Amino acid sequence: MSAPDLIDPRELADLIAAGTVRVLDVRWSLPEPDGRPAYEVGHIPTAVYVSLDDELAAHGAPADGRHPLPATAELQAAARRWGLHDGDTVVVYDDWQMYGSSRAWWQLTDAGATVRVLDGGLAAWRAAGLPLDAGDVVPEPGAITLGAGGLRQLTIDEAAALPAAGTLLDVRAGERYRGEVEPIDPRAGHIPGARSAPTAESVDAAGRFLDPASLRERFAGLGDAGPVGVYCGSGVSAAHAVLALRLAGIDAALYPGSWSQWSNHPGRPVATGPTP
Repeated sequence: MSAPDLIDPRELADLIAAGTVRVLDVRWSLPEPDGRPAYEVGHIPTAVYVSLDDELAAHGAPADGRHPLPATAELQAAARRWGLHDGDTVVVYDDWQMYGSSRAWWQLTDAGATVRVLDGGLAAWRAAGLPLDAGDVVPEPGAITLGAGGLRQLTIDEAAALPAAGTLLDVRAGERYRGEVEPIDPRAGHIPGARSAPTAESVDAAGRFLDPASLRERFAGLGDAGPVGVYCGSGVSAAHAVLALRLAGIDAALYPGSWSQWSNHPGRPVATGPTP
């Protein structure tokens, strides 16, 4: 699928051969948050490793959530370590459902960079028969200047108020939304008024985003007219949902604190069951 925010493996390979792209490997998963060992075994040529936990998230109190957004200055310093310069085209990828790469896409797009996600991630690259390199890539420092505010986001109070004026989507697995299980955060359930829209339903069997028409059909009927907001457990897979909504032509706001922040505020109400 051709889309400004996505890239397929063959196109990425051509850009790498031409030397006109910066590639970031954002391998991260809940079971294995440190993706560097896997990166060093094999990564897309020229790719620089990015630590989601250390470089794409701040570290605060539990009431801030598990992956609060870093300050712009901190993100800029990290981006310069990755070798990024103003005007660069950046491609991000990972090997777990495009979650880590979508988080990097959201943050760098919000900061003013030009970023594309490798559709289907590392699995798509391998399926195309393209090569991998081993070891580490340490680039010369970049000089990129980043800002903030290019994309919409919600505070905890704005997320609480949104269902009355628009649509708040909870993109965690259905059983977590319903409150049947909660493996990570202190309380089970969902934000009152939020609708269930699991992120996994935005991709096909190969792990690539559905086409825009299918995504529009998927999101149709999930809410009334009005602004759209998205949350997940800690603001990672919600970035994937924001990208899916954007591909469908819907401008959605990210609630970065997500359930990990909400559930750590005892005064915030919790809903359970299959309905908002």
